[in-house]
Amino acid sequence: MTHDEMLARAHETIETEIAGLRRADAAIGPVFCDIVEAMLATLARGGKIVVTGIGKNIHVGEKIAATMASTGSTAMLLNPVQAMHGDLGMVTAADIVLAISYSGESDEVIRLIPSLRRIGVKIIGMTGKADSSLAKNSDWVYLIDCGREACPFNMAPTTSTTATLALGDALAMVLLEARGFKKENFALLHPAGAIGRALLFRVKDIMRTGDRLVALGEGATVRDAVLAMTEAKSGCACVTAPDGTLLGIFTDGDLRRLLTGAGGDPMGRPIAEVMVRHPVSVPLDALAVQVLNIFESHKLDDLPVVDASGKLVGTIDIQDLPRMKIL
Repeated sequence: MTHDEMLARAHETIETEIAGLRRADAAIGPVFCDIVEAMLATLARGGKIVVTGIGKNIHVGEKIAATMASTGSTAMLLNPVQAMHGDLGMVTAADIVLAISYSGESDEVIRLIPSLRRIGVKIIGMTGKADSSLAKNSDWVYLIDCGREACPFNMAPTTSTTATLALGDALAMVLLEARGFKKENFALLHPAGAIGRALLFRVKDIMRTGDRLVALGEGATVRDAVLAMTEAKSGCACVTAPDGTLLGIFTDGDLRRLLTGAGGDPMGRPIAEVMVRHPVSVPLDALAVQVLNIFESHKLDDLPVVDASGKLVGTIDIQDLPRMKIL
């Protein structure tokens, strides 16, 4: 097989699956809404969405269940073989089952249906065959209309599994919006990931305090600020009133501009003369993601943190964010 033939087969595979997705998209209709409403009713009464399938579809089903669960719709994967050996105990009458079989005749899935009926659950059949056993034994039937498989023999599940996965994603995303799921909810379910860190971490979790915070009075000099910044390994010095209220900020960038400007030795000048007054600041209880937006929109490297009364409580250095895996 030549390289040209390899590339041609790869492109043909992807184009076939794209065409299948377009067909599946065009076939979405009222039954989709009926299924969403049934799932919403299940979740509202404390039930869960149980996804089952066999072969390639058990892997597709695992992804669908995981996506639903991660976006706030309680879901789980049920292996139909293990279900017949005790895992049916995880299913209750309050649940709803999404059974996936493109042929609609997968033996393991079909043999599971009578047991599911005895429990009292409703069944959604996701299949490509309207006259299949799965379709005939389901309360709702979602027909996967995706055309031929990308396999040259039209046998290996390719286009059909891609379409099934996409339809599962469509269900999960519609459920997400219908249930009013927010970014903050998403972060709560992903506390170990970058998204969770950016959305759950608050300013108080990432700010510099104590020996790493430089706070000077208006009577301090530029020399005082530089020495304190060097000691604290900080890129800025904040200037405060006697009661701790933030008045201004002096940064490394301000120092460079001061040193390259006209005039004599600036080191003895009062910091109040050269600081930036009324600097951009961030409240103590702000989310880390808000800090990212402030840094980006104002082109800053250092950001003072203030409490509800405007008193300085910390600073945030943009260089700290990658270390905390927020950027």
